[in-house]
Amino acid sequence: QVQLVESGGGLVQPGGSLRLSCAASGSIFSNRAMGWYRQTPGKQRELVATITRGGTTNYADSVKGRFTISRDNAKNTVTLQMDSLKPEDTAVYYCWYASQTYVYWGQGTQVTVSS
Repeated sequence: QVQLVESGGGLVQPGGSLRLSCAASGSIFSNRAMGWYRQTPGKQRELVATITRGGTTNYADSVKGRFTISRDNAKNTVTLQMDSLKPEDTAVYYCWYASQTYVYWGQGTQVTVSS
């Protein structure tokens, strides 16, 4: 199976920046896309950004223009650069990996935006 390890979460002030990284390992075969979802208490997990193996990106409207997703196919990693952070960005962020058959999730990393 595929294991996903996230890093880079933490506490940041409004307007600040954080960079999240996710490394995939294990039985990696054909990857179709990787990305990030987030979840806050009392709400459903929502898409933040995804990127296909070919580099096509997709962003939630709430983060468009502030977040940038990128990937390194050779290293099987995906990075989320988060700029101009807002308190409403506070959530647990989950790495997401989709093969042609299965979907895998990371354990989640906490991002808190507060003054």
